[in-house]
Amino acid sequence: MDAKFYILYNPHAGNGGSEAAAKSLASSAKYENSEIVAMTDIKSYSEFFADKTDASVIICGGDGTLNRFINEADGVAHGDVYYMASGSGNDFLRDLDVTEQSEPILINKYIEKLPVCEVNGKKYKVLNGVGYGIDGYCCMMGDAMKEQKIEKIDYTAIAIGGLLGKYKTCGGTVTVDGESRTYKKIWLAPAMNGRYYGGGMMPCPDQDRLGGEGIVSCCVFHDTSKLGTLMIFPSLFKGEHVKHEKKVEVRSGKHITVEFDSPRPLQIDGETIKGVTKFSMYYEN
Repeated sequence: MDAKFYILYNPHAGNGGSEAAAKSLASSAKYENSEIVAMTDIKSYSEFFADKTDASVIICGGDGTLNRFINEADGVAHGDVYYMASGSGNDFLRDLDVTEQSEPILINKYIEKLPVCEVNGKKYKVLNGVGYGIDGYCCMMGDAMKEQKIEKIDYTAIAIGGLLGKYKTCGGTVTVDGESRTYKKIWLAPAMNGRYYGGGMMPCPDQDRLGGEGIVSCCVFHDTSKLGTLMIFPSLFKGEHVKHEKKVEVRSGKHITVEFDSPRPLQIDGETIKGVTKFSMYYEN
């Protein structure tokens, strides 16, 4: 094969699975003219792509890996971008209705125009969604467990522990296209570009990442008891939580702002930001 590919992998993704996926691709006849690069060795994407005009890359990793590449290589990667999922959640592929993957997928059309999350004075491009509330808490706790070298992290168990008392709710206000609504007790208030996040949860079942109208959606899970929340929570994985209209509200628009009464952890495609009181999500012109 004449075309040159740069296979970029995240050595921390998928418990080493990303490196194995990269080596497997490079050993195949189709990608024999390729170069494997650990993303942790790339100090600057501007420098990396400086002499690689229109280079095609294959990203091996999970949703967080793809998000970091999208943000860090923004404006400097001009060639085709392919994706080979080798992470743990893989919500991006789930949203594309890809259940099994044997070849890298061309994803240019999915990443050429993405919404941004504005938080603490910075902007981040969003691939899948922004978790705020107990979902951000789960990512924060998972990060702490990774630092302790715990290999297998059960995010469902973390969520259940949070629902049973370890996570403290707070009130907040959600504003969609200028219309604000206030809630006394919010469990989670994610803003979504796709349908899935958190390893298969579907907070906004009707959200379309290629809708073409610059629309994002927010799901507010609010004002339920611990028991009531535990009963509804599993239905998030099928998108059936929306049936509980008095406790779950999904709103869509071009500009979403969520503000909590006290700081809470936030996650963007699995990447955690601590101590957040407010964020906005929207498409830039």
